Amino acid sequence: MVQAYILVQTEVGKAASVATEIGALPGVVSAEDVTGPYDVIVRAEADDVDELGRLVVARVQSVNGITRTLTCPVVKLG
Repeated sequence: MVQAYILVQTEVGKAASVATEIGALPGVVSAEDVTGPYDVIVRAEADDVDELGRLVVARVQSVNGITRTLTCPVVKLG
């Protein structure tokens, strides 16, 4: 199982609708609107890195109102 945080920047005024739409996607554990340099933070999980990539590129990035994403895979260091 691969997990990641996806940091999302949106068009002005679109954070809430983007978070709602992303939150309904399969593989998305949570999607929250936040303040700061990013507008939405998504927690996602997939069986492998390839599936995670498909989730981000084919599903998340196709949501209307997104201007940029940054995917941060979770690592287990201990």
